[in-house]
Amino acid sequence: MRKVCEKITNTMGLEIDLHEKLKEYFGFDNFKGNQEAIIRNVLAGKNTFVLMPTGGGKSLCYQLPALILDGTAIVISPLIALMKNQVDAMRSFSAAEGVAHFLNSSLTKNEILKVKEDILEGKTKLLYVAPESLTKDSNVEFLKKIKISFFAVDEAHCISEWGHDFRTEYRKIRPIVEQIGKAPIIALTATATPKVQHDIQKNLDMLDAEVFKSSFNRPNLYYEVRPKNDPTKDIIKFIKKHEGKSGIIYCLSRKKVEELAEVLCINGIKAAPYHAGMDATTRSANQDKFLMEEVDVIVATIAFGMGIDKPDVRFVIHYDIPKSLEGYYQETGRAGRDGGEGICITYYSYKDIQKLEKFMQGKPIAEQEIGKQLLMETVSYAETSLCRRKVLLHYFGEDFDEDNCGCCDNCLYPKKEFEGKEYILDALTLVSEIKEKFKIEHLVNILIGEADSAIKAYKHDKLEMFGSGAEKSRQFWTMVFRRALISRFIEKDIEQYGVIKITKEGLDFLEHPKEFMLMEDRNFEENEEKIQEKGGVSALDNTLFAILKDLRKKIAKTNNLPPYVIFQDPSLEDMCINYPITIEELANIQGVGTGKAQKYGKEFVEVIKQYVEDNEIERAQDMVVKTVANKSKFKVYIIQNIDRQIDLEDIASAQGLSYEELIKEMEAIVFSGTKLNIDYYINKILDEEQQKEIFDYFMEAQTDNIAEAFDEFEGDYSEEDLRLMRLKFHSKHGN
Repeated sequence: MRKVCEKITNTMGLEIDLHEKLKEYFGFDNFKGNQEAIIRNVLAGKNTFVLMPTGGGKSLCYQLPALILDGTAIVISPLIALMKNQVDAMRSFSAAEGVAHFLNSSLTKNEILKVKEDILEGKTKLLYVAPESLTKDSNVEFLKKIKISFFAVDEAHCISEWGHDFRTEYRKIRPIVEQIGKAPIIALTATATPKVQHDIQKNLDMLDAEVFKSSFNRPNLYYEVRPKNDPTKDIIKFIKKHEGKSGIIYCLSRKKVEELAEVLCINGIKAAPYHAGMDATTRSANQDKFLMEEVDVIVATIAFGMGIDKPDVRFVIHYDIPKSLEGYYQETGRAGRDGGEGICITYYSYKDIQKLEKFMQGKPIAEQEIGKQLLMETVSYAETSLCRRKVLLHYFGEDFDEDNCGCCDNCLYPKKEFEGKEYILDALTLVSEIKEKFKIEHLVNILIGEADSAIKAYKHDKLEMFGSGAEKSRQFWTMVFRRALISRFIEKDIEQYGVIKITKEGLDFLEHPKEFMLMEDRNFEENEEKIQEKGGVSALDNTLFAILKDLRKKIAKTNNLPPYVIFQDPSLEDMCINYPITIEELANIQGVGTGKAQKYGKEFVEVIKQYVEDNEIERAQDMVVKTVANKSKFKVYIIQNIDRQIDLEDIASAQGLSYEELIKEMEAIVFSGTKLNIDYYINKILDEEQQKEIFDYFMEAQTDNIAEAFDEFEGDYSEEDLRLMRLKFHSKHGN
């Protein structure tokens, strides 16, 4: 039985066990990362700021408190498409249809009346609104009449001009909240640099908010940047290798979206386009096909974005590079949200950067300055030879201490480096010689000796440096100038956009040259086999998994819901490991819970029961409970002291046990079906990304054998670390 210290008191003065509510509503045994602390802060009526990566469980941070607190939580979300998905998902967890609603321009007058009726009757715990809807006078007047538990501002980065998806309506949220009636605010975003974070808090007048920042690392995502040589052919080849898996492809223009979707279809790939220029009906139909798994691939514009909360997207491809690293992180973050496989491939050509630079021309200088800085961060990421994970996390103000993440192209097959000091010196000398008045393309033409009309007009074909770099290609010299840009030796003048100027650092390098390493482009054909596609479903019983997926699709179609709303892949996988044959057992499956088990479980347990009988399967969990239940004589002492968050070494010492013996006792407790929350200890020895990496391994592995786990990680983690993480895993998913 849980201790009283784990309980909170609601507004009615009744004690509530958060873990029980989590299990009841969402089917999870334990919270992820900072979720519990965030929820407690919201329940205490305090302003809360949440920085958490896509797939980290942001939604639960406002969904659970909304279900617990009196009144209705107002969730401000920028994407109408996403609202419907979230409302469907919330309704799937509850027998009451009116528990969640959205209020936006897609509803008819009668539908709006029904929504308001449910809210006034106290049925609705979550109301999703677009910022545009929130500012309507009629909605403001209506919301003044109801009890609001709190406001949740989702995608809060939209508030900041330095964010990747700035929306002016978001800057009006605070005045409207004041008008409706003051209530606590929880602001949530998956992408925010320290500058953006401060901008959000200042605009929402919540500088006093408790800030919860989770690690931005997504260990299950594989990052790769490829040169943009015949990308369409490469994409088709990639998708054919991953047949039947869901993916998103981002393009810069609507025209390219249409063209690429058509080419994919011609090549036998089930794909559909999605962009703001399409009529709303077609766009919505294409989105639904993607969610319902009628098409595997959606092709979308970067500018419009995809408000799709689909947990089993297995790959995200950027046909064109995004305008900022925040945009890139947000878009790649849509892969592998369920903790499974997520492959992120970006095609990079400096010509795309030049196109994006041209789009900025004519905009105010301040806006160009912001755009230029954001773009240079993206170029730096694309060009780097460092671990891509390290570069991304550093951008968000987070250190990644590992030298090799083992899950990006630069770590799996490092670029070959060579001494490039003389090439950089040639580039800087030329910029100085022609008085800092020309663009990179012109400078490269001089070095390779290509006398176009501009070269002749300025008599640059008479320069001593004309043709001095002809032994190298145009691509090579363009790379040299890009590296000089990234290293801040040169910069592009904003008012004469594109003209290259030498910086103070560049002048210092000319006066005092030092070692400077450049990288060769890698051969992707040779290295393709080295890609480690981390994550993915690896259920113990693949035959049953396929049967359950088909059943899920059938039930989803009957209920007109996306399959993942019925049960997500990790839940199906858990069913294939534990073979639940009653509704009660199904309710204990990871991510199921009582509501879902009763709503959708009948056919699943019938199918599993028949399968178990037909194949004479001995169910492992029955045997585990019988053999190890209550084995530990130290059980009560250990549970009590872990509840008090006493260090494990101290617990062992007090009972005269070695550390190894204590872990054995803890294993006996957990394997007998009792939860132990040792997060407080694990957080001291393993950072969040390391924990997620091990957790994902146990989620995907066919066995929890420690020796196999040790071999898989090639000694990166000690046996003790792996055993503690196995305890955490079983506590969360098995008990």
